[in-house]
Amino acid sequence: MGKNELGFRLRLENLLKDRRLLVVLVVGIPLLLIGLWIAFDLTVGISLLVFGMAVLILCANNAVGHSVNIASALRFPPLMIGLIVVSIGTDFPEMVNSFVSSSLGHGDINVGDSFGSVLAQMTLILGLVALVGRQIKVDRNVVMTLGAAEILALIASLSMVEKGYITLMNAFFLVVSWPILLLLTRSIAKDPGTTSLRSNRRLSYHLALAVLAFVGVAVGSYIVIQSVIVMSAVLYVPEYFISFFVIAIGTSLPELAVDLTAIRKKQYEIAIGDAIGSSIIDAGFSIGIGALFFSPLRLTSRFAETTGLYALFASFVVLVVLAWRRKLDTKAGLLFIILYAVSYLTLFI
Repeated sequence: MGKNELGFRLRLENLLKDRRLLVVLVVGIPLLLIGLWIAFDLTVGISLLVFGMAVLILCANNAVGHSVNIASALRFPPLMIGLIVVSIGTDFPEMVNSFVSSSLGHGDINVGDSFGSVLAQMTLILGLVALVGRQIKVDRNVVMTLGAAEILALIASLSMVEKGYITLMNAFFLVVSWPILLLLTRSIAKDPGTTSLRSNRRLSYHLALAVLAFVGVAVGSYIVIQSVIVMSAVLYVPEYFISFFVIAIGTSLPELAVDLTAIRKKQYEIAIGDAIGSSIIDAGFSIGIGALFFSPLRLTSRFAETTGLYALFASFVVLVVLAWRRKLDTKAGLLFIILYAVSYLTLFI
């Protein structure tokens, strides 16, 4: 037996040992073919959604990882890395979704994804982080300061979407309010210190790969938007609800991945800063950035008002619990996850 043939057989055996590949080949492909035969449009929409989400998550995680290393090399404080650098990176899918959906005239996708992401990050993501971290001490001043900024951003957005459209001035206010709210956080930033998320690679290396990853996020976001449009038309389900309950989960997965990594490395300030910082961006900036270029942006005010008010209520409960108990533990995590589950009742209100 020649070396080439032996090498081929070894590679084939290694592939067959990968159970994930076997699942895709034996189960996934037949299901895809059956779905294309029975319900072609719906299967295409779901396939686009899964593929787009995979691209989003992969690229967003890479973008965030390289961004963190850049910020660490520049000696940013850990909390500010989470609040500004990581939260912008993990929220980039929502920002691109806002821009793309607004350019196509789908305001419900923009607002639904943003409000849904706020709710998911403040309840589901923090709840899962608590279950993994078991007991994480939190600074009451940090929670109250960041929480006040998030609540103010949500209230501002709610006061605008209840009209059923977002004007150019509304969008400008939402975008500009984000850096203004960040000024509230200057007093809670600590000394840079050290972080285990740093890398020995050159700064230019991380910068180049971060840019490429952000481009990948934009491509994935466009695919996701198209899948929502297809699924909404086929299933006769409002785009708003698909965005609020499905897309928001997908675009929040980068936060979950990064926050769990930060928890394992005991970088608790980065995790808390990212979770609440991302919610601050989603509550205002992500909604406004798309409408800023494509206003007036129409949306379903009834859906936006109901889900936005629940996101505001849930955020308030989470912030009060964290500030009062000064820790994020299993009990708090279970409560936060229940708060997210109850949000499905808004479908019937």
